[in-house]
Amino acid sequence: MESAEIRRRWLRFFEERGHTVVPSASLIADDPTLLLVPAGMVPFKPYFLGEVKPPFPTATSVQKCVRTPDIEEVGKTTRHGTFFQMCGNFSFGDYFKEGAIKYAWELLTTSVAEGGYGLDPERLWITVYLDDDEAERIWRDVVGVPQERIQRLGKKDNFWSMGVPGPCGPCSEINYDRGPEFGVEGGPAVNDERYVEIWNLVFMQFERGAGDGKEDFPILGDLPAKNIDTGLGLERLAMILQGVRNMYETDTLRVVIDKATELTGVRYGAQHDSDVSLRVVADHMRTSAMLVGDGVTPGNEGRGYVLRRIMRRAIRNMRLLGATGPVVEQLLDVVLTTMGEQYPELLTDRKRIETVALAEEAAFLKTLRAGTNILDTAITETRSAGGKVLSGDNAFQLHDTYGFPIDLTLEIAAEQGLAVDEDGFRRLMKEQRDRAKADAKAKKTGHADVQAYRSIADTSGETEFTGYTRNESEASVVGLLVDGLSSPVASEGDDVELVLDRTPFYAEGGGQLADHGRIRTDSGAVVEIHDVQKPVPGVVVHKGVVQVGEVTVGASVQAVIDVRRRRAIARAHSATHLTHQALRDALGPTAAQAGSENSPGRFRFDFGSPTAVPGTVLTDVEQKINEVLSRELDVTAEIMGIDEAKKAGAIAEFGEKYGEKVRVVTIGDFSKELCGGTHVQNTAQLGLVKLLGESSIGSGVRRVEALVGVDAYSFLAREHTVVAQLTELVKGRPEELPEKISGMLAKLKEAEKEIERFRAEKVLQAAAGLAEGAEDVRGTALVTGQVPDGTGADDLRKLVLDVRNRIGQGGRAAVVALFTVANGRPLTVIATNEAARERGVKAGELVRAAAKTLGGGGGGKDDVAQGGGQDPTAVGQAVEAVRALVAEKV
Repeated sequence: MESAEIRRRWLRFFEERGHTVVPSASLIADDPTLLLVPAGMVPFKPYFLGEVKPPFPTATSVQKCVRTPDIEEVGKTTRHGTFFQMCGNFSFGDYFKEGAIKYAWELLTTSVAEGGYGLDPERLWITVYLDDDEAERIWRDVVGVPQERIQRLGKKDNFWSMGVPGPCGPCSEINYDRGPEFGVEGGPAVNDERYVEIWNLVFMQFERGAGDGKEDFPILGDLPAKNIDTGLGLERLAMILQGVRNMYETDTLRVVIDKATELTGVRYGAQHDSDVSLRVVADHMRTSAMLVGDGVTPGNEGRGYVLRRIMRRAIRNMRLLGATGPVVEQLLDVVLTTMGEQYPELLTDRKRIETVALAEEAAFLKTLRAGTNILDTAITETRSAGGKVLSGDNAFQLHDTYGFPIDLTLEIAAEQGLAVDEDGFRRLMKEQRDRAKADAKAKKTGHADVQAYRSIADTSGETEFTGYTRNESEASVVGLLVDGLSSPVASEGDDVELVLDRTPFYAEGGGQLADHGRIRTDSGAVVEIHDVQKPVPGVVVHKGVVQVGEVTVGASVQAVIDVRRRRAIARAHSATHLTHQALRDALGPTAAQAGSENSPGRFRFDFGSPTAVPGTVLTDVEQKINEVLSRELDVTAEIMGIDEAKKAGAIAEFGEKYGEKVRVVTIGDFSKELCGGTHVQNTAQLGLVKLLGESSIGSGVRRVEALVGVDAYSFLAREHTVVAQLTELVKGRPEELPEKISGMLAKLKEAEKEIERFRAEKVLQAAAGLAEGAEDVRGTALVTGQVPDGTGADDLRKLVLDVRNRIGQGGRAAVVALFTVANGRPLTVIATNEAARERGVKAGELVRAAAKTLGGGGGGKDDVAQGGGQDPTAVGQAVEAVRALVAEKV
């Protein structure tokens, strides 16, 4: 049975039993504690926590998931994969244990002809939580599973949570016995390789707190209602139904392995190491395609870092298998064709996905070349200092700055006889990730416990947003936090977070910055608001400082936004929509939005593009935007169903999570997007849009920055002033400026070349004098010394080589070591001729000795080497170190 059919049967089974079919959410998690969706229940988490009332009593989905903690195990075991599909059925206070257990047994054991999966009931084993007598009774007495095939396991195995604060509860797992060829008998408690878990039924009753591991966390209390969350691993069931030994050999991954073997000539099944690499390639290429498909782009932090690491591991393993050139395009083609049957959007968005992936491959192949050179230098410096371990700092810099894989650093270092401080590297990586995660979380929640906001939501409900039509609103304070803790009152000078029952303040989101303004109480207290966030769904938190008086929970207030700021941001946001559409018109649908920020009077817009946008194209885009402004198009917003919006041609932003009802912002006949932000009423209100330029912010992603309205006018006014000054200086008309300035620069360049020739000749004039002063060290001519400060490295190198040629005439052994100080740092270049090298004198060794004395490092070849240091006062000592080493060698 193909994977696509497994998916279809799952959804059909539960839909026929009254469950609402919910499409898979994006892999980009709408949760500050998660980068990516790691479990099928994540999109339903607000319902389980009681933050949002579920719109249905039961639901089913096949959710895309990505997990990377065990990435090093991918390919080595039968079950570890970074991307997987979790088939789930959910109950929100409807059926509980008995209903979930009976559904699971029916679907698994019903024959294929009757719409089930047709598994042999005699091969199914059950595990339940240690003290869950109820679940065991249902399996034994209601379903009829023999007692000997029911096992009890502890919290580590049969108590479920996401690993972060949230819903949890005891669970019951259904395991399939693959037979004696996979190990000893005894059930899943003895052998989880033979008895593979395929379906986990979570009886969600509790909410857990923070803690480490699978067992060390507190239970905070009961959830509002008893719920069901089940998850069946589609890939694991496919492994069983397709009769293969591991998930990598199932239909959606085996085709990628076959393509990789075709590209490399390595046969799958021939050798363990190559099999692992082939599995890594298959898994990682599929995961990469799914991540890019959901709007993730490669980068050095967050989700982008996850994608970059996975893609580069795939490419690296292809090179280990023998591939020498680009391979991503052919591998990706297989992935998209295969997965497109289940996710048609992969096919419609194929061009954008390919563009991003191919750009990352090209960047990584370039990185491999550059990183290898940098690593070689680090290895040379480590060995010259007598070290045997490459520092964690070096490994981290290679990885973080250049994207150089740690496994490649380990391999190359080992070839040179060095270990790598992996603990130091992992520590630095963890610190970086923790900082990024903490910053993102703090931005959303400040330093308050999210539970405090949930309590407010439970008590007072969602905040009503009035800001689409009003700039001020009467409201009541329903929640108040001081220094992150709930408080009944806040006094003058306190940093405070206020939650109102209604507000005109826009909370930061969708690329639009938050409103600023003031909140005044009836008693005369004033709070200056400087930020507005939505830490949990439906709760708008106003962050500010109490300027005057005291604010109390329950107080009546007047909330007033800074109208000037709001209007400037609205102009920027509407201009962003126009820019998006104009870029898509110019570059095609691959110029999809990858991020934005709309601030007062200016905006930045990120979009997909494999190459820089030509200046002429950018000029055309700018002209088109301003032509739209002159057409005075109305800007309207309406609420409609998500399917209706898509049929109407509305553009959705990648990575954004949308409900059944969405807000569609339309600008005349030019633009239509899903958007929750604030906008102008007519394009004429923008006045003017000036694009400042575009640049790269990552592989396959470009950024346009622009000014709007008065800010754009002020910029052009300054530009006009500069042009007027230049025309006065060059005595020409504005249109003549490019030609006149170009001519001046050409003359300046010629003058600089002449000066450079003169300086080089002067330096080389010293060669004769230096050669005449050569000393004889046991038959070897040696020239050492310090040339004038400020001599550049290139000139020093030329001088050294000239002197070496002069004193080495007639086959005499020659060594030249000259020093200079440039920008306060000592520099040396040393050269030897063939006769000196035959006597054991090598330039690289001499440079390392000199550089060590100077407090630095260096390296090079046996004939010419270069180094430097930190201490310019140590040049004399470095000269003596070179002289001594030459004497020792000859």
